Amino acid sequence: MHILTYAVEEPYRRDIKGIRNLQESRHALAGKIFHGRKGEIYQRYHKGMEEQLGALGLVLNCVTLWNTFYMDKALDQLKAERYPLGEEDVARLSPFVRRHINVIGTYSFTQPDLGPTGMRQLRDPDEPDWDDDGL
Repeated sequence: MHILTYAVEEPYRRDIKGIRNLQESRHALAGKIFHGRKGEIYQRYHKGMEEQLGALGLVLNCVTLWNTFYMDKALDQLKAERYPLGEEDVARLSPFVRRHINVIGTYSFTQPDLGPTGMRQLRDPDEPDWDDDGL
């Protein structure tokens, strides 16, 4: 009965929906990282998948940190260039974006030359998107 009382209250329902949307975004990012673009497991074996699932949380946290870092830098650059930013739009940004992540292919773990800033160069917001296939 206690839960039903809260489910009727509008602010509480909005909070629950916000938390649910956040969790669904995190699960979608984890699904892309673990399963790739088609949502399929490519290995035939099941031995060793426990280690993959154990590492998934670590990789998911790394991707979230990467996204958060570069989103913050992009916002700082846009503010410095006096680009019009709506506070309501900034508040809706999510670190669980996944469109730019390539989970299929060959990976290199050598550190790239990032120059004196120590970070990748941000793209121009007025340029068209580099990836228009919706992945």
